[in-house]
Amino acid sequence: MAKESTHRANELIEQGWSKDDVARYSELWDYRQRWGAINLEREDRLFLRKAEAALPKIVSSKASIKKPIQEKSYYRWLSLYLDAMNNAESSFGLIDGHRGAWPIVLEEELRALDYYEPVLGLPDTIKARALVAIREELIQSTKTPADSQSFDFEAPIEDLKKTAATNWRYLRDGDLSKDKSYPILDSKEAVSFRDEIRTKLTVLVRELFPSLAETDRPAPPDNWSRN
Repeated sequence: MAKESTHRANELIEQGWSKDDVARYSELWDYRQRWGAINLEREDRLFLRKAEAALPKIVSSKASIKKPIQEKSYYRWLSLYLDAMNNAESSFGLIDGHRGAWPIVLEEELRALDYYEPVLGLPDTIKARALVAIREELIQSTKTPADSQSFDFEAPIEDLKKTAATNWRYLRDGDLSKDKSYPILDSKEAVSFRDEIRTKLTVLVRELFPSLAETDRPAPPDNWSRN
């Protein structure tokens, strides 16, 4: 609530307060501004409190603007990796329709975040650590990838550190951060894998993040897109 810079006697008049009470409020308000509430009698302090409780709250002119989820740190971290993977794949010379398993996982996680819009504050990001192992399990579920390329999972963060201070972690934990294996799926496998990942991650995001504990929003339709 914004701090009052003057008394609001006129608003009490509009609410039907008597002239005597309004005058008393004005005098007590001015006195408190000059000398502080501690110098008022208890009865006067209670009267001021009653008058101010009757007044509508002042809305700050600097209304808080909800930060879009796309600007939240966790979302930008995932997007950093997705962009790096897309750039890497453009140099792989992949057959049309072939796609890396990793960007499919990240795209579907970001899609679920776009749809449900969790707060992504500290409680959410702590719980999101569980997704590190889950992503690995999903990648390992690709039984027979059509191809395998090499991708440096540490490079996106190390490159970022050259231009900005960051405490972002590698996408993969521990020794796995040095594992550069990057499975490539053919067009049929990519579609099947995406369907599987979409189903799993949509449920996981909705159930994992504390800020979504009371959401009653149903799963997004298959054709849903933020754009």
